[in-house]
Amino acid sequence: MKAEKGNTVKVHYTGTLNDGSVFDTSNGREPLEFTLGTGQVIPGFEEAIIGMEIGEKKTITIPSKEAYGEYSEEKVFELPKQNFPSNIDEALGQTVQLGDSTGNVFLAKILEVTDEIVKMDTNHPLAGKDLTFEIELIEIN
Repeated sequence: MKAEKGNTVKVHYTGTLNDGSVFDTSNGREPLEFTLGTGQVIPGFEEAIIGMEIGEKKTITIPSKEAYGEYSEEKVFELPKQNFPSNIDEALGQTVQLGDSTGNVFLAKILEVTDEIVKMDTNHPLAGKDLTFEIELIEIN
């Protein structure tokens, strides 16, 4: 039996960057379970599993555009420091949750804090990076 769209699958995986550093793995945890064709995982990861058989292993590299997209300078912006709590300096380098006027919630990394502005980045942390995955298909339902 080969994995196809509509199947619920379980996989073990290890994701690495070009420098070999691991950014995510299922080692030591339950396998990742999701349904193929529903957009629950990045497109390149899902496409790699289609056609695999139980017990099959493969290594794939997903270009950034098929993973979390290219890094976009348009997603880096500045807001007046007065819009933030007085202790915002302590959050430098951290990721915080923000909301917009329509109720949408998103994550932003604080890049810089000056007396006047807070510079933030809403790109996904893996945007602009090619991702390599070692995948093992464990189960197909």
